[in-house]
Amino acid sequence: MSKRFLLCVLAAVVSISARPITDYTKKQEAWVETILSEMTLEEKVGQLFMIAVFSNRREADYTIVENQIRKYHLGGLAFFQGNALKQAELTNRYQAAAKIPLLIGLDAEWGLGMRLNNAFSFPKAITIGAAKDIELAEQVSEEIARQCKRIGVHFNFSPVGDINSNPKNPVINYRSFGESPLNVSELTSAFVRGHRKYNILTSAKHFPGHGDTHVDSHYDLPVLQHSLKHIQEVESAPFKAMIADSVSSVMIGHLNVPALDNGVPATVSERIIKDYLQKELGFTGLVISDALNMKGLLKSFPVGEAEVRAFKAGNDMLLQTSNLDKAYNAVLAACINGRITEEELNHSVRKILKSKYWAGLHTYKPVDLRNISEDLDTERSKELKQLIYNKAVTVTRDEFGLIPLKGLATLKMASIGVGVDQENLFQSTLELYGDVNSYLLQDKPARSTDWKSIAEEAVKNDLVIVSIHKVRQSEKLDYGITEETLNMLRYIQENSRLIVCVFGNPYSLKFFDEFETVMCGFEDEEEAHMAAANVLFGVNSAQGKVPVNTLSADGKLDYGYEVESFARLGLAMPSEVGMSAAKLQEIKKMVNSAIMGEEFPGCQVLVARKGKVVFYEGFGNMKYNNGQAVNRHTLYDLASVTKVASTLQAIMMLYDQGKINLDEKLSTYLPELLGTNKSRLIIKDILLHQAGLKAFVPFFDQTRFGSGQYNPYYFSNAPLTPGHIPISDELGVNPIIKDSVFSWVEKSALINAPGSQYVYSDLGLLLLQKLVERISGRNLDAFVGANIYEPMGLHSMMYNAFTQKTKDQIAPTEVNGDFRKAAIHGTVHDPNAALIGGVAGHAGLFSNAWDLARLMQMNLNGGYYDDRQFFSKETIDFFTKPQSKVSHRALGWNRPTGPGDGTVSQYASSKTYGHTGFTGTCVWVDPEKDLIFVFLSNRVYPSANNQKIIKNKTRQKIHDIAYKALLD
Repeated sequence: MSKRFLLCVLAAVVSISARPITDYTKKQEAWVETILSEMTLEEKVGQLFMIAVFSNRREADYTIVENQIRKYHLGGLAFFQGNALKQAELTNRYQAAAKIPLLIGLDAEWGLGMRLNNAFSFPKAITIGAAKDIELAEQVSEEIARQCKRIGVHFNFSPVGDINSNPKNPVINYRSFGESPLNVSELTSAFVRGHRKYNILTSAKHFPGHGDTHVDSHYDLPVLQHSLKHIQEVESAPFKAMIADSVSSVMIGHLNVPALDNGVPATVSERIIKDYLQKELGFTGLVISDALNMKGLLKSFPVGEAEVRAFKAGNDMLLQTSNLDKAYNAVLAACINGRITEEELNHSVRKILKSKYWAGLHTYKPVDLRNISEDLDTERSKELKQLIYNKAVTVTRDEFGLIPLKGLATLKMASIGVGVDQENLFQSTLELYGDVNSYLLQDKPARSTDWKSIAEEAVKNDLVIVSIHKVRQSEKLDYGITEETLNMLRYIQENSRLIVCVFGNPYSLKFFDEFETVMCGFEDEEEAHMAAANVLFGVNSAQGKVPVNTLSADGKLDYGYEVESFARLGLAMPSEVGMSAAKLQEIKKMVNSAIMGEEFPGCQVLVARKGKVVFYEGFGNMKYNNGQAVNRHTLYDLASVTKVASTLQAIMMLYDQGKINLDEKLSTYLPELLGTNKSRLIIKDILLHQAGLKAFVPFFDQTRFGSGQYNPYYFSNAPLTPGHIPISDELGVNPIIKDSVFSWVEKSALINAPGSQYVYSDLGLLLLQKLVERISGRNLDAFVGANIYEPMGLHSMMYNAFTQKTKDQIAPTEVNGDFRKAAIHGTVHDPNAALIGGVAGHAGLFSNAWDLARLMQMNLNGGYYDDRQFFSKETIDFFTKPQSKVSHRALGWNRPTGPGDGTVSQYASSKTYGHTGFTGTCVWVDPEKDLIFVFLSNRVYPSANNQKIIKNKTRQKIHDIAYKALLD
């Protein structure tokens, strides 16, 4: 910064302190007049210019810019390509070369990512227009402004105030908030207000309106062919609104507007700027030209003359001239020869200096280069981006009311991604939510052979969801929609139900009018993928409205079906449910540390609150040493979590139906227990683990000879005897053994008087299994499958996972750990459960964390899920509350015992219920916090002797993070 500038600032301070000035305007004017009084003519002319600069060039280019700043006394710089850190470094360097601080400008209509590599991009204006949420738009604007300020940008050349009423517009298009003057006015004003909170200058562009044109002003002069009345009522509406909201500046577009000044480009038209904008609309702020290197102006006027005319017409700042030396000297000469008067020049320079004062440049400080990336990459930005897409997703056609999807229990679906070479978040989320087979078409189909085989497979399903990706932003080449893509859709619609989801420019919707169900996601972003999947599956409602006339749907504007949600469990941002995303990210560090310490080879962690999953990831591998990676679909052996996820669910349902009385003796329902030591056992005592039963009996010892050989009556080695059930790769068990095991349970000794002592027991759950099967007349797996899992669409929750899934989808458990002396992979780990064929009341269930969380959500909802009441809230409340002075447990459910319990958070409320599993699993539900936590691992691989997860209380520590993430 120059010595002379500092002296000017000091003089201004002395002047201010000499008289009691408290009014902002007076302070601003004092600073401006002090600076202005010290400026030469050359310096004043230089303040009018703002040139284009880049942060991805060579050192020689940066030196040239520094020299231009000194030689031409530039008023500002407009950055384009590069990255945020380098731009900030150059900003400091360039500011140091300037006598008067520079205004740093950037096109950041949708955030820094519009111009800078690896910077954050928010949804485009047309998407925000579809969301129609003024408050949310202002919050997005505020975050963009914060990021601008962080890297030293003072001037954001936005918002776009153009009414895009021409679908063929090649340059505005998706950059506009839409076609409704009211919607555009409200959203642009919100944008202005958001930036004002950080004193970032905004520029309403492209005055007097570039929306209803079909020529790109970068290449030629567009014509706005409307009457004065139309311009006043439509094109000018957003600009009037922004002026009323004190927009910092107005950018003049290179436009021919016959109704205002026929044949004269707006940039050089006094009638348009001075008469219409300033006098009629009352704008007194900074006027800035659009880039003066654009052919829309240069075809009419050469460099130099264009800049002089632009200034004379009323532009205070001249943006991006194509030849700085010519332009500067032409304006300087015009000032010397009187074509530009001193009064005119001072008037504009005053406005520029006032803008600099408002932006904080009277107390300029260099940009702090530390932690820029971290400061820009915030959870708040990600949250706002997701919220916009949530509100923007629009159902544009739904002739048969398919959305949200219904009957998920039996609905077989296929998904085809067009224009994607790998599975995207849209398809992976569909697979998570339902029974979906996914296919990919890497390129847009050019011939029928590109799509025929995939489509023929897809239509074998009840429904096919086709997502259209890589949609072009312009109408050229029909937005990238090929005729063969449409032919494929026609074929699918003729042979199955079809839903089309377009992740791109809504103007492309005109190509999809013939299809029965169509959605628009507006952009091909992960957040749009998740938002669309959530609408499809009834996680969220559809509220979006297409904000432009796409020439489809009978030419409607602001159209879209309002679709209600089914409140199904689905993905969401943590902030939506009062949780901190940053805090939840600490789970990753802790889990990865545990994997490095070989507490378990891999795991899944899920956190849900208020019916929304805010954290769900798979970590590590199924085996140590780079085995199959764990993903969100990997199935785990739940071990004793089976007790509450299967047997207890069945017991609650039968209780709710009045088919069992918990205060009755078990022998009332199982008369074979009469005459045994189990004849007086009360069902409630069994659920509370206070029935006097042994914790565990190794029944498999009774199935072998003294030599340790398998009894061939019970077992067969590969090849298995027909009808035998596999319990390892090489061993099968005779189903008849189930009767023997139950007989051995009935004959097992009691260790104390029923109701006198708490002893956690597997045997009680085997007895309850028999109770369920006796009353229902069905095997346990069949009963819970038909009555709970299938109606809820829990496609990953199953016994004997090997019968439906391949090994690369199932995490292995122990190797040579029990009587089977084999690697256990896909069959149940628990030896007693294996004995009875893998379906047991205490163990045997497999699932991923997602379906287990959905089951728990149903319980948390009071037995209600997906428009179905499985059992009453009163039943859930009864089973989950304390029932005994002997046992700390609820009925079947485990409850926290205190800080020393290493499987549940120390912050869990007293109402929390859930269970743990021997294989390294747990699930906890806290009704008070409306919080669900699921942790699934195979810590027993390759040996159950690995106790690290227990000693380190890892499950508790991870659960603690979920509680620390709560913001309310």
